[in-house]
Amino acid sequence: MTATAAQRPHESRAITYAWAVLCAITIGSWWLSPGHTTHTASPSVAITTAVVLLGFIKGRLVIRYFMAVNTAPRWLKLSTDAWLFALWAAVLAIYVH
Repeated sequence: MTATAAQRPHESRAITYAWAVLCAITIGSWWLSPGHTTHTASPSVAITTAVVLLGFIKGRLVIRYFMAVNTAPRWLKLSTDAWLFALWAAVLAIYVH
């Protein structure tokens, strides 16, 4: 029998914190984008790099806390982190070049 979130309040708290960070990153990414202002949007490598980094962090939080990889074996944690890094590095490389 598995324990529920009510039996493990620290895990429930961690998920709540992860959700709050995900919301903050989403709002921060929106704030960084130049398209929500009345000014003309122009490409910016610095802003794109920041948003890609925030996307990596969001992906890691989702995988760790909402897909329960935080309780998985170490090899799975490392392989999901490597996959995320490769994915976002490729996205950034495609944008920059």
